[in-house]
Amino acid sequence: MKKLALLLAASALASAFATSAWSKTLVYCSEASPEGFDPALYTSGTTFDAASRTVYNRLVEFKHGSTETEPGLAESYTLSADGTVYTFKLRKGVKFQKTDFFTPTRDLNADDVIFSFERQLKADNPWNKYVEGASYEYADGMGFPKLIKSIEKVDDLTVKFTLNKPEAPFIADLAMDFASIVSKEYADKLAADKNMAQMNQKPLGTGPYTFVGYQQDAVIRFQANADYWGNKQKISDLVFAITPDASVRAQKLKAGECHVTVYPNAADVQGLKGDANLTVASQEGLNVAYLAYNTMQAPFDKPEVRKALNSAINKQAIVDAVFQGAAKVAKNPIPPTMWSYNDKVEDDKYDPAAAKAALEKAGVKDLSMKIWAMPVSRPYMLNARRAAELMQADFAKVGVKVEIVTYEWAEYLKQSKAKDRDGAVMLGWTGDNGDPDNFLDTLLGCDAVGGNNRAQWCDKDFDALVKKAKVTADQAERTKLYEEAQVVFKKQAPWATLDHSLVFVPMSKKVSGFKVDPLGYHRFDDVDVAE
Repeated sequence: MKKLALLLAASALASAFATSAWSKTLVYCSEASPEGFDPALYTSGTTFDAASRTVYNRLVEFKHGSTETEPGLAESYTLSADGTVYTFKLRKGVKFQKTDFFTPTRDLNADDVIFSFERQLKADNPWNKYVEGASYEYADGMGFPKLIKSIEKVDDLTVKFTLNKPEAPFIADLAMDFASIVSKEYADKLAADKNMAQMNQKPLGTGPYTFVGYQQDAVIRFQANADYWGNKQKISDLVFAITPDASVRAQKLKAGECHVTVYPNAADVQGLKGDANLTVASQEGLNVAYLAYNTMQAPFDKPEVRKALNSAINKQAIVDAVFQGAAKVAKNPIPPTMWSYNDKVEDDKYDPAAAKAALEKAGVKDLSMKIWAMPVSRPYMLNARRAAELMQADFAKVGVKVEIVTYEWAEYLKQSKAKDRDGAVMLGWTGDNGDPDNFLDTLLGCDAVGGNNRAQWCDKDFDALVKKAKVTADQAERTKLYEEAQVVFKKQAPWATLDHSLVFVPMSKKVSGFKVDPLGYHRFDDVDVAE
C-alpha cells in the first residue's frame, strides 16, 4: 500500500507540474530519503543528490562526467609558491535563490564563503552544533580543522585560505559536497528568528534548482532557478520520487512514471536493456564495498582474527549472487580504476578450513557477532541483506554465529559510527574527488575514527604514509606512498574488502544530456527531456 501511495504522489506531482507555464518535468526515481538538506552534515550520496547537486554550488566544480575540476563560484584562484595560500576570486553578480521562505537582498560575497567553512571548523561557532547530533563528518575526517589556519576576506569578491601545510588534493576537496556554499544572510535571519534548524530542512543556495518542498519519504520538489549564474535549465520542474524498492523503481521506469532511476536489481538489467523505450548507461564505478570490523572491540582488535574471518568469506559467491557478474572481487580499499592501485597486493584466500584453524589458534571459540546490513541499494552493494546472509552462512562453517541487524538508512549511518558498536558493519564508498586520499585517509585515517572510519582503526604506520602523501606534490611519489599504505592495510585487515561494481543508470530515451558520473552523483543540471 505504501508503494502505491508513493507512485500516486509522484504521478500527481508530475500531472500538476504539467499544467504550469513553461512546463517540462523530469521525475527521478531515487532510492532513499535524504538525511537532511545541509550537505556539510552528511556523507551519503543520497543526501548529496537531493541537496548539494541541485540547490548548491562550490568554489570549484567537477566537470560533468569527470573527476576534473573547473571554476565554480570562484572564477579563478592563485596558489603561493610554498603551496599553503590559496586566493580565490569570486564571480560577480551570483544570486542566491528566491523562495517562499526567504528573499535575499544581496549577491554572493566573501562573507558567505567564510561562514560556510568556519561553521564546520570552529567548535565555538554558533552554527557548529545547530541541530541535535550535528557532526561535520567530512570536514573533521579530512582534517580540515587542523589543516586550515585561517580564511580571510580580502574584499567582497576575494577570499584567502591559508593552510598550515601543503595539501595536494585541496582543490579537488573543495569541489566536494561538504564544501557547498550557503547564504550567511539566510543563516543570520534563521538565527534571529531562533529557527536555525530550518537550514537543514529548507535549503537555499546558488545552484541550478530551487528547493520547493519535501514530503517525508515520498517526494522532493525542485524548480529551475531563474536567477542561476550558469546555463538556463531546460527542465522547469524536477521531482525526486523516493522509491526504496529496486523492482518498483524498474516498474515505474517501464511504465513511464519516472524518467531516470538508479541501482536496478542485477536480474532486471537485461529486461531494462531490452525495452525499446529505455536506455541503460553503465560504467565501472569508482567504488568499493566492505565489511568494517570494530577494531576497538575484542576479538576484532586482533589482526589475526580479522584476517581469519576474511578467509572465511566467499566473495566470489557474493559477486555472483548479488551482481550476477556485474562486479569484481575487491582486494584493496581503492578501486582498480584509480591511480596508485597496488595490484601486487595478494588477497586473503577463501579457505574455510584455514580460517577455522586460525581462529582456534587466536583463542577465539564460540564467537557470536553482528553483521550490519544496509537497508538501501547502493552502487557498490545492490542487496546488502543477501550479501549478509551469504556471509552468515560462510561464518557458520567456521563456528561463528552471526546475527544480521539493520536500521533505517539515516539511523544506520548514525549508529554505525559509534566506537562501541558491536560486530562488523557493511558499507561502501564511491570516490568523491578522484584522489586516493578520499578513500585511504577519509575512510581509514586516524582523524576519521568515530566518523567515516567505521573500523575505528588508527594505525600509525598507515596514517603516516597517507598523511605524507597529502603534502607531497609529485604524483609518482604519492603513488609509492599509497601503494605502501595498501600493503599495511592488507596486513592489518580492518575491513573485509568485498567488491567493486559496475554502475547502471536506466533512463527513458526521452532524456538527453544525462551523464553517468564517475563520482557517483546523479546530476540534473543541463539535462533535458523530450515532450
